Amino acid sequence: AEGAVDAGNLLKPSLARGELRCIGATTIDEYRKYMEKDAALERRFQPILIDPPSVEETIAILRGLKDRYDTHHGVRITDSALVAAATLSNRYISDRWLPDKAIDLVDESASKLRIENDSLPAELDTIRRKIIQLQIERQALKKETDKASKERLKNTEKQLAELEQRDKELTAQWESARGDIDQIKQLKEKIEEAQNQFENAQRKGELETAARLKYGTIADLKKELKEKETQLSKSDKAIIQNEVTEEHIAEVVSKWTGIPVARLLSGERERLMKMAEAVAERVVGQDEAVTALCNAVRRSRSGLGDPNRPIGTFLFLGPTGVGKTELSKALADFLFNDPAAMIRVDMSEFMEQHSVARLIGSPPGYVGYEEGGRLTEAVRRKPYSVILLDEIEKAHPDVFNV
Repeated sequence: AEGAVDAGNLLKPSLARGELRCIGATTIDEYRKYMEKDAALERRFQPILIDPPSVEETIAILRGLKDRYDTHHGVRITDSALVAAATLSNRYISDRWLPDKAIDLVDESASKLRIENDSLPAELDTIRRKIIQLQIERQALKKETDKASKERLKNTEKQLAELEQRDKELTAQWESARGDIDQIKQLKEKIEEAQNQFENAQRKGELETAARLKYGTIADLKKELKEKETQLSKSDKAIIQNEVTEEHIAEVVSKWTGIPVARLLSGERERLMKMAEAVAERVVGQDEAVTALCNAVRRSRSGLGDPNRPIGTFLFLGPTGVGKTELSKALADFLFNDPAAMIRVDMSEFMEQHSVARLIGSPPGYVGYEEGGRLTEAVRRKPYSVILLDEIEKAHPDVFNV
């Protein structure tokens, strides 16, 4: 409202007198919008541009946060999971920044594993369903008097006894493992609390207390924790899993992006070496086109191409039915493990000059600006895909300029 005192005017006197020390965080756009307009307020601050960390720096950040997430979720996060979180998020999640997206990956993977551990294991659930099924069958067979039914009843009771015994064993294992996991979580919480007490004692100069905590309490708790973790990994690995691995990270990335887990974890080098054979199985008789396609993909994947540009751009020429669209589908299947990972745009719909706006979106102030373009919106939602511009010769020349 007119004459109202905003936060900037409240801060300026204290900042000018040196009574207040302030650190703020904002985006470049918001800084330009709110701070640069007020020259007096802007003068009181020193702008420092913070770039997103690299993959290596993100891994170091994750290693620093690891213990906190271990304690919070009650699971153990492996170092390979941290490396996978940084590398996979950097490669496949394009609409967010490091380290935020990598931290979220680790957090979600750890919480997912914790929920799975608190739920009934799949093997135990299957056995209990089978027991209920056999109990119903036994009740039905008891009413029958013929010889075949009596024989089946005997087999059913035998199966039921075996499954009930297995159910008892697995339940005991599962409850024991859950008890161990809870104890491990409690030990980690005690270690974290003792670590905080140690740091406080150091700050206050209480060296005797600090030494007792470091070489007595913390050392004993860490020793006990290591014994419990070793015991759990040896005894109940089959029934319950307490470690977040790169497979768990890949599952979450797959859920976020739609890229299959197998594609995320498979060896890139081996797949690229056999790319020509894999594509040629689907597209027969187009060896020259397949070779050119594979060479371009290998160049991009080997790091020789610009990472901010498409993997490759191709113009397929030929009459109807020679395999132009099929080659695009084969490429999508190889690169993204999904032949449907392809954005097909029929360019015969863009014969008029004004139809370019439908492809990339209307300019600001025009009708349809908020809706976005047909191509740009499809790529934004699914960035990892093959774009097929079908019948491109029918499009208006202005479309080629785009």
